[in-house]
Amino acid sequence: MSRRNKILVPEAREGLDRLKAKVSDTIDPNQAKYEVAKEQGVELSKGYNGNIKAKDAGTVGGNIGGNMVKEMVRMAQAELNNKNK
Repeated sequence: MSRRNKILVPEAREGLDRLKAKVSDTIDPNQAKYEVAKEQGVELSKGYNGNIKAKDAGTVGGNIGGNMVKEMVRMAQAELNNKNK
């Protein structure tokens, strides 16, 4: 299955994967969704998950994406604070 959201800069994939692993507190970014699903109480299995509710899928994906955005904002603010010193 291909990804619907394509990265505009393909070279950024590795950095995004590291960020995803960091915010989900996992070593492997591919395991992030399973860790978040477990924390949210969503039954997610490896392979096909078309049987879960859209709300549950959104909870998992939204949590990961939201935390990634929060972390990027935090990193940008820290960088700006360092430049202003």
